[in-house]
Amino acid sequence: MNVRLIIECKRLFYLALFLAGCALPALPQSDQRQVAFSLEQQGKVTEAEAAWHALSAAHSSNPEPFAHLGLLEARQGHYSEAITYYRKAMALSPAMPRLRYNLGLAYFKAGEYKDAILQLTPLLKAQQPASSDETQRITLLLGMSHYGLGEYVAATPYLKKAAESDAQNLTLLLTLAHSCLLSKQYQCVLDEFHRIIALNPDSSEAHMLAGEALDEMKETASATEEFRAAVKANPKQPTVHFGLGYMLWMQGQNQEATQEFQAELDNSPDYIPAMLYMADSYIKMSRQEDARPLLDKVIKMTPVSSMAHLDMAIIYNGTGQKEDELRELKTVIALKPDDKSAHWRLSRLYRSMGKTAEANTELAKTKKINKAGEDSLLKVFSQAPQQGKAAKSAAPAPPNQ
Repeated sequence: MNVRLIIECKRLFYLALFLAGCALPALPQSDQRQVAFSLEQQGKVTEAEAAWHALSAAHSSNPEPFAHLGLLEARQGHYSEAITYYRKAMALSPAMPRLRYNLGLAYFKAGEYKDAILQLTPLLKAQQPASSDETQRITLLLGMSHYGLGEYVAATPYLKKAAESDAQNLTLLLTLAHSCLLSKQYQCVLDEFHRIIALNPDSSEAHMLAGEALDEMKETASATEEFRAAVKANPKQPTVHFGLGYMLWMQGQNQEATQEFQAELDNSPDYIPAMLYMADSYIKMSRQEDARPLLDKVIKMTPVSSMAHLDMAIIYNGTGQKEDELRELKTVIALKPDDKSAHWRLSRLYRSMGKTAEANTELAKTKKINKAGEDSLLKVFSQAPQQGKAAKSAAPAPPNQ
């Protein structure tokens, strides 16, 4: 059913309820308002809504009933309905105190972050907040809205400003650190890391954030130590063992890496990256028989994993299954055309099959591709399938209506 039709039906219902149930004589507008406001203050939501609907029907140019109806809907978590009422009030009185703020907050809670930003930004620009607390709330909402949209460069200044006024809020500091990391402001991550650890020395997530930032800064040894600290602080933290395992895998410490990947799978049995890199570690240790079942599972769950298909091609190469190896290598190249290792392996395979022209073609392709380094941990996390992947730090709870 159309939202506007639902709201209109509710309006008529509440009007009828108010007129029939309250049995009030005709009252001046000021008295009607007092009745409605009193019912609202007493928490009598249904009666209050009926009273405000009656007042809006009698005085259609008055924005206040619509504003209060929006507030009542918002308090019940009915944000779409709240937005509709707030917009009606805005159409009648755009400058009504707190109306734009409440509309922006309703948009935020409805997950409509762009609209929230459109409503809240003018309040700060016009310096309309009534108090420093309200300025803090609007600043936080703007930061969280940009964060929710993945606009981390835009989110970070707002979150920094909010954190200046709420320096003991660990959730806010973690959100800020995430925003800094995702906007590639790595020194900012480390600055927030020290603030977080000062408040909570056992914050596993803070150590992980620092580890990711240090990895991006190519400080591999320091990044590894941060992940060791994260594991020690909370061995059950989602993806913490994978993070340490990945750092060890990058350094060729495959035996210890497999132990961490297994620990991650003990925590999250379907975490695909842990299976994938554990299988790759086994292949590097010449333990193809241990890698095969993991790769079968990864390919079944994520058929687009070029790394899984490449590792499967390596296994087929070792068993002499040339047609299977050929199929896997072609799949890798279809998924990742600039994979130098796949082209090189395909060249060797063609040559072993007596296909000299094809072999030369693939070899020529390898010479045109710059060898890429290993992906950073942050990139691996960003590419990881959502299944089994822990969400990043939840943003701080927004202020109430």
